[in-house]
Amino acid sequence: MRAALAEARAAADAGEAPIGAVLVGADGNVLAAAGNAPIIGHDPTAHAEIRALRAAAAQLGNYRLPGTTLYVTLEPCAMCAGAISHARVSRLVIAASDPKGGAVWHGPKFFDQPTCHWRPEVEQGAFADEAGQILKDFFKARR
Repeated sequence: MRAALAEARAAADAGEAPIGAVLVGADGNVLAAAGNAPIIGHDPTAHAEIRALRAAAAQLGNYRLPGTTLYVTLEPCAMCAGAISHARVSRLVIAASDPKGGAVWHGPKFFDQPTCHWRPEVEQGAFADEAGQILKDFFKARR
């Protein structure tokens, strides 16, 4: 999660919403790490989770990523939850919850839907306060 927080800080430094994601393989090695980049990339899908999944899939030559763990600094949105499901990520570790835009514990509760074909193990991870504070500081500075 510390690496995901570093990605979130780097995204904030680049003017992006400070959200980070790190995908780790079953062997414990980092497969990919990314921060949010929709503004820089002119890509509305360039959320940290999507970018990490894409990088790992390209590296492994497979769009399915079984046995992996995805660490994220903020509860994923519906788009990212869908991608996590399609990629068959085994475990999702979330630092901060997102009552406004999250789709795992809030909103549509994506993985609880009967149309969801793959459900990762989901857990609350460490550093929720730190991840939340990074977001609060970022948006406070922009208001």
